[in-house]
Amino acid sequence: MELNEILSRCDHTLLNVTATSEEIRALCDEAIEYGCASVCIPPCHVRGAKAYVGEQMKICTVIGFPNGYSSTEAKAFEAADAVKNGADEIDMVANLCMARDGHWDGVLEDIRAVRRATECRVLKVIIECCLLTEAEKLEMCKAVTAAGADYIKTSTGFSTGGATREDVALLRANVGSEVKVKAAGGIKS
Repeated sequence: MELNEILSRCDHTLLNVTATSEEIRALCDEAIEYGCASVCIPPCHVRGAKAYVGEQMKICTVIGFPNGYSSTEAKAFEAADAVKNGADEIDMVANLCMARDGHWDGVLEDIRAVRRATECRVLKVIIECCLLTEAEKLEMCKAVTAAGADYIKTSTGFSTGGATREDVALLRANVGSEVKVKAAGGIKS
């Protein structure tokens, strides 16, 4: 695979809590120059970034980030607001508290609420593999598939571990064929 093909599948990301508008514009410029899939930025920067890049680059933002324990209603509002401000893609963090409690109907409804709020935008669900048991990962695969998300994503990059080959293989084997797997966190090469 050629470098430009790899870059076309990568989200150029800046989620630092102190990210400035100037840094976001520089991130957008780099993403356009290198042909990245999108820029992934904090929700507060979506409107300005969309105005800056127009249709030259897709804008992705995060919902319930990085912990996922916001209420379902808050996540749905945040997602709808991001779409209104110009987000093309949404990366939501699944509710891991509900997952650890075995409240899978709640996990499913949490994802479905964000799916409804994002209209036809790309929806990626981050499940933070490093914090889940294998059985919980399998249940997450079911919920992400049933909710109609476009991707299941391994990690926020803000927790105790990132993507592993084993997790990617497990997710790929257990989500629906229409769901893509996105490896994130700790990838250096």
